[in-house]
Amino acid sequence: MSRPEMHLKHLTADPRRLPDFSLSGKDFFYDFSRQRVDQPAMDLLKELAEAREIMEKIHAMADGAIVNTTENRAALHTAARDFSEKPLVVDDMDVPSEIRRVRDEIKAFSEAVHNHTLVGDTGKPFRHVVVIGIGGSYLGTECVARALEAMADKGITLHFLANVDIHNFGRVVECIDPEATLWVVVSKSFTTAETMANAHQARRYMETKGLNPARHFVSVTSKGSPGDNPDDPAAFPVLRAFHMFDFIGGRYSVSSAVGGVPLSLYLGYDRFEAFLQGAHDMDVHALTAPPEKNMPLTAALISIWNNNFLGFRHQAIIPYASPLCELTPHIQQLYMESNGKSVTADGEPVDVETGVIIFGEPGTNAQHSFFQLAHQGSPFPIDFIGVVNPQYEQYRELSRGVTNHQELWANLISQPRALAEGKSSENGHRAFNGNRPSSTIIIPELSPAGIGRLIAFYEARTVFEAFVWGINPFDQFGVELGKTMAGDIRKHMAGKNTDPAHAFDEVDPISRHYLDMLFK
Repeated sequence: MSRPEMHLKHLTADPRRLPDFSLSGKDFFYDFSRQRVDQPAMDLLKELAEAREIMEKIHAMADGAIVNTTENRAALHTAARDFSEKPLVVDDMDVPSEIRRVRDEIKAFSEAVHNHTLVGDTGKPFRHVVVIGIGGSYLGTECVARALEAMADKGITLHFLANVDIHNFGRVVECIDPEATLWVVVSKSFTTAETMANAHQARRYMETKGLNPARHFVSVTSKGSPGDNPDDPAAFPVLRAFHMFDFIGGRYSVSSAVGGVPLSLYLGYDRFEAFLQGAHDMDVHALTAPPEKNMPLTAALISIWNNNFLGFRHQAIIPYASPLCELTPHIQQLYMESNGKSVTADGEPVDVETGVIIFGEPGTNAQHSFFQLAHQGSPFPIDFIGVVNPQYEQYRELSRGVTNHQELWANLISQPRALAEGKSSENGHRAFNGNRPSSTIIIPELSPAGIGRLIAFYEARTVFEAFVWGINPFDQFGVELGKTMAGDIRKHMAGKNTDPAHAFDEVDPISRHYLDMLFK
């Protein structure tokens, strides 16, 4: 693909290029005509997928096999949005029945909040919902909430308290009415340090306002955790507890109660269920479409090609729709936590690079931020994402003869072309070498179902890539070492808080320097 005749400016000149290098279905269009692949390359990539038994592995995942081998767990995020009720038993649990139970509880709870039969301690209806959680406990939810903000018609404002930084807490409480606030604590174990620090801070805040926290907190947690017993006065007081399951990892959990509780409160349960249906549509496609028609599989193979064969170590995701402003942070965690691995599922060193750095910003903002590098500096593949119909159709003022949405699309259409084709110039400052790969994804509208399909597309793509590499995309041991060290430092901080004479002699010299700065 490095031969001059294989430059994208020549490949894209073929009138058959777009029909032959694009896929569509399920109200989803995936164009990879501007990727640096030809048909022989695609055929070889599909042979690689067959050799790795990719389709067999994703079917095993959906059927409840123990694909998370390091933690001896299934990975059943797809079951959270499967309405077929096909039998599925894992560890003696009737999975469809349990998921249906939780969904029914979420529906009843959200409706009680919306019709004001469930109110706060002083009788005020809930108008603010604060999600307390970090990582996968909030990123997917925030992504969907921001994408569908235009549909939030339930009189509720949604806030996110993720960072343990007290500035996050201080900013949230400046925006809420405590008497009308419901806090949703999301933690599988109910022991996550940052989440529990924020939860205890919020609980004390409500007490200082003269409010009973048990009337203002709900939990999304695993069965039997410290947050799962509303009737135990010794436990964290909650109004309701909604269950999450070990077989759904945090970064794949927006379809579960993790996203279901806050999104149903914010948007209404019916819209949350439409989101699930959209995700299920893409799941069915990923499981049943043949490899040559399978959109997330094709995207995964192209990503493998860009990474392991062409040497690209970064990828940008640029949605040309500002409501998708939180999509890239969500996919960043989904992909980098899943596929940032150095050993196979069997514990053997991986002999190729796995995962890439994901980053991005909505267009056209990104064009005025880092597209200088994209066009004339170090190249990186890009996913451009476009939406045909905006959420605000009524604003159609013309500037230079076009509406704002048309101006957006003028850029969405031109940027991939400019990256691919480039431009010759005797003036080196104005020369563009082109041949820079990108894909374009188009969805009809920012609807709940459309967002569900988009997120499920990236989930399936992530898993397909992991299966090609033979790594486990469902564990995340890489986040543990720093947390363990933080626990050791925390003990010394607690000792200093209790006894001002406590010395930091046992701490390494560099860490001691920073502790002395903090406690000076």
